[in-house]
Amino acid sequence: MISPDGFYFVLQSSFFVIWGNDSIMTVANRRLALILLAVPSLLLIPFIAMQFSSEVNWSLADFLIMGGLLLGVGLTIELVLRNVKKAPRRIWFILGIVALFLLVWAELAVGIFGSPFAGS
Repeated sequence: MISPDGFYFVLQSSFFVIWGNDSIMTVANRRLALILLAVPSLLLIPFIAMQFSSEVNWSLADFLIMGGLLLGVGLTIELVLRNVKKAPRRIWFILGIVALFLLVWAELAVGIFGSPFAGS
């Protein structure tokens, strides 16, 4: 188990790498590092909730699938931001990516379409 001092050191080091010296990382690489730190941070929410409630019951597969979904969405949006130059196109692509993510998430969570993808 990591101590509070160790956690603070990791957090402080990560913050310096992302936002510290301007010559180390470009803006695009800072976004990429932020994505890579945001995925495990978001996965901490259900992990911590599992410690306090029996209503949140995720398996390792759930964490891996959601981590893959979040990472895929983040990296795809980063790809759009790097390659699509016109702002209206960027917005439409990003909205489409987010909508697709929400549909897949809802299907995996409750099976709104009743597909075998959701386990039904």
